[in-house]
Amino acid sequence: MSRQQTTLLFEVPTPGASRQSVRSFAKLLESELAPGRAFCCLITSDKELRRLNREFRNQDYATDVLSFPSAGTDAFLGEIAISFARAKQQAAEHSHSVTQEIEILMLHGVLHLLGMDHEADRGQMARAERKWRETLGLPAGLIERVST
Repeated sequence: MSRQQTTLLFEVPTPGASRQSVRSFAKLLESELAPGRAFCCLITSDKELRRLNREFRNQDYATDVLSFPSAGTDAFLGEIAISFARAKQQAAEHSHSVTQEIEILMLHGVLHLLGMDHEADRGQMARAERKWRETLGLPAGLIERVST
């Protein structure tokens, strides 16, 4: 049986983002944060994030990142969808690169795939996100931005 690998799918143009850096970051998350557990990350449009959010969460608006944990217990963690338009906008708002913003969103998404839920876990996910963000040299994460 072959081991599944983390996959990135770029469905939209990503001007200003280093696809190579994003791919390397995804592999780093797979090896360090979720040892041996692959995931799929789709970089797509606001329109697609809105559709996914409406279909799977009954929320009719675009968002920056959605996570879809795998129902199985195998090595596949699940899937993440990231809005490139939101990543680009948030990068500008927080004065860092769009590549870094995609990495922040991907880290947040993988933590959700690992079963964390910042809305119900009394700060566990916030602490994990902060620890990994600092370890990986990333600017302020999503949870920190909302809580300040």
